[in-house]
Amino acid sequence: MESQRCKGMRDLLPDDMRRFRHIEDTFRNCCVKWGYREVRTPSLEYLHLFTATGTLTPSRLGRAYSFLDWNGWSGERVVLRPDGTIPIARLYIENLSQQQNARLFYVTDIFAFEQTGKENRERWQCGVEFLGGAGPMADVELILLARELLHNLGIGEVELRLSHAGLAKALVKELGLSPRGEAEMLGRILDGDWQTWRKVKSNNLELDRFLASVVNFKGKLGGFLKKVELPASQASAELKSNISDFTDIVRLLDDLKCDYLIDIAAIHGFEYYTGVCLQLFYRGEKIGGGGRYDELLSLMGSKNMPACGFAIYVEPVIKMLSLREDERSESGVLVKAGERTPGVMEACFGLAQSLRNTGHIVELDLTGGRASDYRWVVSVSGEGSFVIIDRKTGEKREVSSLTQVVGMLGGVD
Repeated sequence: MESQRCKGMRDLLPDDMRRFRHIEDTFRNCCVKWGYREVRTPSLEYLHLFTATGTLTPSRLGRAYSFLDWNGWSGERVVLRPDGTIPIARLYIENLSQQQNARLFYVTDIFAFEQTGKENRERWQCGVEFLGGAGPMADVELILLARELLHNLGIGEVELRLSHAGLAKALVKELGLSPRGEAEMLGRILDGDWQTWRKVKSNNLELDRFLASVVNFKGKLGGFLKKVELPASQASAELKSNISDFTDIVRLLDDLKCDYLIDIAAIHGFEYYTGVCLQLFYRGEKIGGGGRYDELLSLMGSKNMPACGFAIYVEPVIKMLSLREDERSESGVLVKAGERTPGVMEACFGLAQSLRNTGHIVELDLTGGRASDYRWVVSVSGEGSFVIIDRKTGEKREVSSLTQVVGMLGGVD
């Protein structure tokens, strides 16, 4: 039988893993310096956590990997996590709720069934959640942290697109639809169908023009403020509040010289978000997203609590990284035995361990290893005969002791 991967699953090869670990290490260093602490949640969670919070809309429910857990014959339905934020919220409720706030980060995989099997069904992300973080400063903190991470990864010219879930919901309410009609329209919007604005009209021509101008706007704060000018008699308190919240955040970004693009229509997939939503793009490809979700913990049975977060998507970032040379090419050593006698083999193992103790990557050439992968090649002919080749400079030197080899190659920081 031919061996093959499951559809939609991916192998990470050595070069992929180098990049993956580089992303992880850079992400952890950034988060720790900003005062965040690492956590990890199980791959399996109860399905009701996601349906009760609105994460799995009808269109997304069919993409979840869910099944019955027969432990104790309870028949409880569980799911391979389709989202990274809700498990963190559950973790907080169960373990950290005595804390007024918690800055948490994680590296995890999420699962979503994709019909063709051509897209990844397992997707890795680096996520940050600020539970208890309230107000524009908390939102801006996450935006700046995300930008710093991408900068440290060497990914420049990142486009930050901003929208606002509360504002979008308030705009829908302005149409005066029935509760069912309002829910259906929000569902289509969250599924990415912003053309629905053109299909639904109110009885107020001025209001329709206002909604169209806001939804279609793409630009900076100055232009946006002109678009949201509406006579006070026609602006609901909810609409005013969400506009004010959004503009306060964007003003702070302006003060901090942080570039952005306002695009209220860019709100696809933000089911449980209540405030500002952010999406990060690099050369047209989405590499991250997040936002504010002040009602999520209360939907899960906990107290009301402000919260916000974001995630960086590992797979697209892996493709964008340009790493420095493999450490093996800089200071790695290939140790070759001139002959397979007990004395020579003992000397090879002893030399390899001594070099590893000084920080070198060392491979014993037992099967004809590729010397091209390593800067140094050391041939051992006997306990007192070592030939060292520096493949970077072409220099070749013969020494008579293990100590001389270690001294010539030096230590690695």
